[in-house]
Amino acid sequence: MSTLHAVTVLGHDRPGIIAETTGRLSGLGLNLEDSTMTLLRGHFAMMLLCAGETPAGDIESALAPLTEDGTLTVTVREVPQESAGAERGSSWVLTVHGGDRPGIVSSVVGKVADAGGNITDLTTRLAGELYLVVAEIDLPADADVEAVTAAIGEAAAELGVGATLRPAEADEL
Repeated sequence: MSTLHAVTVLGHDRPGIIAETTGRLSGLGLNLEDSTMTLLRGHFAMMLLCAGETPAGDIESALAPLTEDGTLTVTVREVPQESAGAERGSSWVLTVHGGDRPGIVSSVVGKVADAGGNITDLTTRLAGELYLVVAEIDLPADADVEAVTAAIGEAAAELGVGATLRPAEADEL
């Protein structure tokens, strides 16, 4: 029976991490179902969901060579197979920009959570003093989008940043 595993790889960036990791997983007969990877100020961060019949211990052993030089950390854990969730409402893109300060993300995305919305992807960047947040969100079908937009705007104004919420285009997601 197929098992789903979450694999994380974190550490100093270098060429070949993705190729080596996915090659080892493929060699175990695992199917890569979902993945995300980014560089955060020179540090590599990747999460993969892979399915197959390989036990977690065997996956850890196969990926152990990635950690030998001490620059990467790899974790493997079994995750439950999720059934399709309730029908989602609508997809939106939230952007926030302004001077950097603590609390921007928590304050603004808290308004999304208050409306029952779910963050499906989140990226932040700091460029000098400018802070940028881009979040893909799903709002429930019965969400009052005008009220959510107003709440986000109020939170942004209190922080001295700008925020916009717009419908996501199908080709963006």
